[in-house]
Amino acid sequence: MDPIRNPYAPGAGQRPPELAGRDEQLAAFDVVLERVANGRPERSLVLTGLRGVGKTVLLNALRGAAVRKGWGTGKLEARPGQGLRRPLSSALHQAVRELGHRDEESVDHVLGVIKSFAHRDAGAGARMKDQWSPGIDAPAVRGRADSGDIEIDLVELFTDLGGLAGDVGKGVGVFIDEMQDLGPDDVSALCAACHELSQSGLPVIVVGAGLPHLPAVLSASKSYSERLFRYQRIDRLSRDAADRALVAPAADEDAAYDDDALAAMYEATGGYPYFIQAYGKAVWDLAPRSPITAADVAVAAPEAESELAVGFFGSRYERATPGERDYLMAMADVAAAHPGAGGDEDSVPSADVAAALGKKPQSLSPARDALLKKGLVYSGERGRIAFTVPHFGRYLRERG
Repeated sequence: MDPIRNPYAPGAGQRPPELAGRDEQLAAFDVVLERVANGRPERSLVLTGLRGVGKTVLLNALRGAAVRKGWGTGKLEARPGQGLRRPLSSALHQAVRELGHRDEESVDHVLGVIKSFAHRDAGAGARMKDQWSPGIDAPAVRGRADSGDIEIDLVELFTDLGGLAGDVGKGVGVFIDEMQDLGPDDVSALCAACHELSQSGLPVIVVGAGLPHLPAVLSASKSYSERLFRYQRIDRLSRDAADRALVAPAADEDAAYDDDALAAMYEATGGYPYFIQAYGKAVWDLAPRSPITAADVAVAAPEAESELAVGFFGSRYERATPGERDYLMAMADVAAAHPGAGGDEDSVPSADVAAALGKKPQSLSPARDALLKKGLVYSGERGRIAFTVPHFGRYLRERG
């Protein structure tokens, strides 16, 4: 097969040639956009799932849908230890530009509020050279979104932004990736701002994406967050959707798979979108001709697994210290010894991990906490722990 015509795209956050299995979420979001723009009440949206299921791709697709409706949009990626003010200010600056409001005075006012919100990050009385600027020419608006209390400031900022969007009959969408990495104060402020928006009916929504424990993070911040957001679990693809993700791009290049090849691909990938793209690329490059067969899949599997071992699994494994790697390996062994419905994707009791290492659970808290901060594991419920990456346990066991 011609590698130049290879249609598959195994990149982080890179949209695949066929966004299969997400039609329901896209259709539902179109309804949200229309309702919000028409002053109807709607909840903000949170996407959750393991790494490799396509959360970022779907987040970008939803943002694209908002842009096509004429909305103002901005996107940011939360990072551990980073405050919300600076990245959010940049995102909202872009959103205001996309709205295309024709009243320069109104636009300058909102941009000035964004600038004031951003400058407060440096602290009261900071020298001009220490103040970060979001690239806004309008002067900062004093006394608005600059109190220093992130909760108060965010409510004021979103209120002014919503008023600007309402003037033109559109909305503003704030898209936040890796939302679980926001600090506690920022999570609380974001929930409070979304609560205010839902009560006032202003056309601003937040769309977040994060790991499976994100709902627990939000709930721990504000108890009403369970009713504030619409939660959508993004999971592996069904067999039909996984087949479509492979077949449709191949058909565009006048190629095909036989039925046994598709079955073998689903068995190898488990329906995870990132794995589908990785295996699809390797199989295409090594298959001699169309249609692609199960034998071609078997020949290409080691190549795909080698690529995943370095770029997807290995890069994460290398971030762990020796003690943390022991903890990860114990998790993999416990999952293999007591497999649930999801295998390595299921959580395991922290006490069992400690028992496998012959240590007391309290002594392993530093390793566990470090792995949580590095995003290699997550805890969806008290006393249990799980990998954030599908098939990671299998990788660890094969590594030995």
